[in-house]
Amino acid sequence: MQHQQRSQGRLSPSSDTEDIVALLAPRLVHFVGVARTEHVTRAAQEMQVPQSTLSRSVVRLEQDLGVDLFARHGRTLSLTPAGRAFLVSVERALAEIERAADEVRADADPATGKVAFGFLHTMGAETVPGLLHTFRADHPRIRFSLVQNHGDAMLEGLRAGELDLCLTSPVPDAPDLVARRLDEQKLRLVVPADHRLAGRRRIRLAEAADETFVTLEPGYGLRRITDALCAQAGFRPRVAFEGEEAETLRGLVAAGLGVALLPPPAVPRPGVVELNVTSPRAAREIGVAWLAERPDTPPVTAFKKFLLSRRDRLLPD
Repeated sequence: MQHQQRSQGRLSPSSDTEDIVALLAPRLVHFVGVARTEHVTRAAQEMQVPQSTLSRSVVRLEQDLGVDLFARHGRTLSLTPAGRAFLVSVERALAEIERAADEVRADADPATGKVAFGFLHTMGAETVPGLLHTFRADHPRIRFSLVQNHGDAMLEGLRAGELDLCLTSPVPDAPDLVARRLDEQKLRLVVPADHRLAGRRRIRLAEAADETFVTLEPGYGLRRITDALCAQAGFRPRVAFEGEEAETLRGLVAAGLGVALLPPPAVPRPGVVELNVTSPRAAREIGVAWLAERPDTPPVTAFKKFLLSRRDRLLPD
């Protein structure tokens, strides 16, 4: 009769992993408690669980597995070889679950939790350090996981759950995201110091139609803005070099390899001259974005509120 009961409850080898976990998980803690004491009554007292509940849970676990985990000796039990092997793996798994639970609780703690924050490379030298310094004056123990990347990659990071918030440009418009404009940053035409236009203070972008450009790679927001501004000025830029970081482009300009449309540098770079563009209006909007309908932890809520309070004063003067 006992053999028939176990055969009815046994999981087949073809059962989905999710089904197995859902079925076994509630009984694993009971198994560990009994295995450690090898006595159902003592385990029930220590775990503050009715003895009958504990006994049924262990029996059902054995039925689910189709394996005897315990040898019965009256009121006492002893682990079978299969039970000892199973106990090692279960204790390891439960310890990992406990560690993961402690970690997510710590990350959500209002005072000491963590924010996964992404931002553009061009904001890493000055803007973001200044923001974090100001924010931590009131939240000194909140931790940050910082990611620098281009806009498209950060939006994918939001969707994948790898980021809580990101500063990006252009400000995204997507149904699964919430985005708020925070500030605007002027772009300048950067030319070599010995360039024919280097003596100018301002320029119409159409005057650079015959120049060779160095730009960020396709997929970067600043590249899309560069292409759009050149189109407004009536030309398509001739691109000689594509890079991944604005300061690298400045170095290429200083080496005489082309001109570039770039935001202001954190520190002036020798070898280049930066011209104000009068036409078309050359600027990019900076915004903060997050995934719609995703609940925020208290640290994320606090930092989001801080960023939104910096509207029109996000960037250094």
